Amino acid sequence: MTEEPQVTTISEKGQVVIPTEMREGFAEGDKLLLIKEKDNIIMKRTNKLNKNFEDDLKFAKRTADSWKKYEKGEFKEMEFDDFISEMKKW
Repeated sequence: MTEEPQVTTISEKGQVVIPTEMREGFAEGDKLLLIKEKDNIIMKRTNKLNKNFEDDLKFAKRTADSWKKYEKGEFKEMEFDDFISEMKKW
C-alpha cells in the first residue's frame, strides 16, 4: 500500500520526526539506512538487508575515506616489493 506524502521538519539538532502514519511496522530502536543522493534522502530498515550489511557499510566508509585521502594527495607511492614488505608488517 502506498502512503500519502507527508511533510516533516528538521529540528535545530538535525532530528526528523517520521509522521505517525508512516511509522506503522517500525519500532523504537530499529536501525535505518540513509542514502543521500543530491537533494533526496532514501530511508530503509536495515533488518531487511543482508546480515553482513554493517560490515559492508564499514568497508564502504573506509574505501570512501581512502579515496578522499588519495584525491588530496595524501598517499605515498612505492615500488611493488616495498609495498609487499609494508603489508607483511600488518
